Amino acid sequence: MRIVLILMWCVLAAWGTASARAQEQAEAPPAQARELLRLLEDPGVRRWIQQTAKAGPAAAPTDMATPEPALSSRLAARLTSMRDHIGSTAAAVPRLPAQLARAGGLLNSELAATGIARLALLLSSFLILGFGSERVYRALSSRYRASLAQRPVLSVEDRFRTAGLRLVTLIAGLAIFAAGSLGAFLLFAWPPLLKQIMLAFLVAMLITRGTLALLDFAMFPPRGTQGGWSDHQIVPVKPSHAIYWRRRIVLFVGYFAFGWSIVGILVDLGFPNEFRFAAAYLLGLGLLAIGLEAIWSRPRGDDPVQGFARMGKSLALTAYAVALWGLWAAGLLGMFWIAVFATLLPKAIALGKAAVGHLLRPVEGQAVAPIRHNILEVCLERGVRLVILIAATFWLAHIWQVDLVEMTSQDGLLMRLLRGALASIVILLLADFFWEIIKAAVDGALADPTESIAPGSNEAIRRARLRTLLPIFRNILFVAIAVMAGLTALAALGFEIGPLIAGAGVLGVAIGFGAQSLVRDIISGMFYLLDDAFRVGEYIQSGSFKGTVESFSLRSVRLRHHRGPVYTVPFGQLGAVQNMSRDWVIDKFMINVTYDSDLEKARKVAKKIGQELAEDPELAPDIIEPMKMQGVEQFGDYAIQLRFKMTTRPGQQAVVRRKALLRLKTAFDQAGIKFAHPTVHVEGRDEEAAAAQQMMTAAKVEAAKIEAASAAGR
Repeated sequence: MRIVLILMWCVLAAWGTASARAQEQAEAPPAQARELLRLLEDPGVRRWIQQTAKAGPAAAPTDMATPEPALSSRLAARLTSMRDHIGSTAAAVPRLPAQLARAGGLLNSELAATGIARLALLLSSFLILGFGSERVYRALSSRYRASLAQRPVLSVEDRFRTAGLRLVTLIAGLAIFAAGSLGAFLLFAWPPLLKQIMLAFLVAMLITRGTLALLDFAMFPPRGTQGGWSDHQIVPVKPSHAIYWRRRIVLFVGYFAFGWSIVGILVDLGFPNEFRFAAAYLLGLGLLAIGLEAIWSRPRGDDPVQGFARMGKSLALTAYAVALWGLWAAGLLGMFWIAVFATLLPKAIALGKAAVGHLLRPVEGQAVAPIRHNILEVCLERGVRLVILIAATFWLAHIWQVDLVEMTSQDGLLMRLLRGALASIVILLLADFFWEIIKAAVDGALADPTESIAPGSNEAIRRARLRTLLPIFRNILFVAIAVMAGLTALAALGFEIGPLIAGAGVLGVAIGFGAQSLVRDIISGMFYLLDDAFRVGEYIQSGSFKGTVESFSLRSVRLRHHRGPVYTVPFGQLGAVQNMSRDWVIDKFMINVTYDSDLEKARKVAKKIGQELAEDPELAPDIIEPMKMQGVEQFGDYAIQLRFKMTTRPGQQAVVRRKALLRLKTAFDQAGIKFAHPTVHVEGRDEEAAAAQQMMTAAKVEAAKIEAASAAGR
């Protein structure tokens, strides 16, 4: 969805600028008209025109508006202009060597007038001041740059600080090189033509070296770095891929920068426009060749597809690159840049997202990133995306030669629709930005580790409360942001949202009458949460439903039974809720001993075992009050029934009781206290004795079943 909004942004921005341009002019101006416009932009010419207009008679006003040409006329004019451009450029290619020979003669004459000695002095000063000053800077800062490479990364803040200092050192080196090179032009008087050529090449060199420095900063660790490769990268890239793309990108940018400088020098040498276009397009074939080589030799790890699918993708990319060169050569710069941005914008945004996530990743030994890092990641990611979109929009406006401020004042139907569409996209992107911040904050709070918090403490209760309420709060905010963003976007498009809101109110009343059970569930859930009746992770029982609370929605609660089944219970059907996970649990159980047992001894043994359990480091956190014998519960037919009691944390009573029973069995055996069980003594003949034996065995089995059922019920 976000990629679709971004592409719509680019298309609408390009369409709006194109439409505005079409309203201003019916066809692309020819070369003579462009020359006239260039002269009219000269301040001296403008002053002369203003003085002449003041001296001459005023023009007669006219009330007739110039009719806008039809779409077919504009299209025909555009095709004619494109055909003339291609024809003039193609005709200039055979005559280009003659123009180059003429320019060579001009340059030779200037160099001859300068002299070999002076030319050598100028060039050597240019090289010595530029590269020499940079070399001195590198020698002076070598120890500091080495310390940056060895600096340990103990937190995300340290990673950002180290990356910023590395970037400053790289920029400082380039700035010193540029200042030293420019010093050669300030110290000596250069021939005009040679000065223009050297300045153009200096700019190209700075662009190339700046690209190389940024690539080294983003994808390569500093020299002398110890540790993993990715620990010092800004963009997570494999080493082999980083080396491959560094070479191709630097070659592409360097070739483009020097080619662009050469085409600019042709203006100073007096080349007409068609010859400059021809030279630019011929140099562009080199860029196309570099791009095709990168497409066909790219690392295989970059593609999830292999074999024929990879070849098909390479063919599609080749056709796309050739089409880009064709659009550029045909003079369709607007379409050219739209095609470029449609491909590069999603890649650039994904790369920025990966870089932000890589920079903000938790350091070693930190399991979960703090909440502020999650919010910072969203802000940086959306900020990078916004900067890319704004830069693309202004570049498209520059290519289409349209003033965006002036476009906002136009009141045509098409302009109003385009402004509304762009405003709607901005609103949706802002809504997505705020939603991502809220989501990151809530998810960070839910993922906050709780292992170090003592169970039952105030902090543990607060965390449980947050885990219960935050998902509901997140869902409510999502609905609110979606509704507000949708209504605001519709208002920006020109829709009247007042009737929509009124209709939504009437519809809401109708839905309220027709879905009373749904409304009852939602309202009941709100009161359950306000009363803090249960929280996520607690074991509750309501009627025939019981289990651990796993999650909530607006109308229901999800319970996980201890045997596995999951219940989804609407809030309206819960009724009275029995919470078995709050504060403490009193566990009571019975033990049968024989009538000849020493009860005082049994009491002391039980008290001792209770103290031992309370001192056990594994069980102590779960015991609130130790186990003790409360006394004789009743006298049975065959045993004395003793009652035991202990207080534990909720959910831990079964674990503590099992340990207690095991120790009681061992201690009672050692103390000579016998456990009672029903017995039957039978006397008589052998047949009667066998029958009695069977009855006694059946009685034992039945008693064991009853005791097991009683224990399970407790």
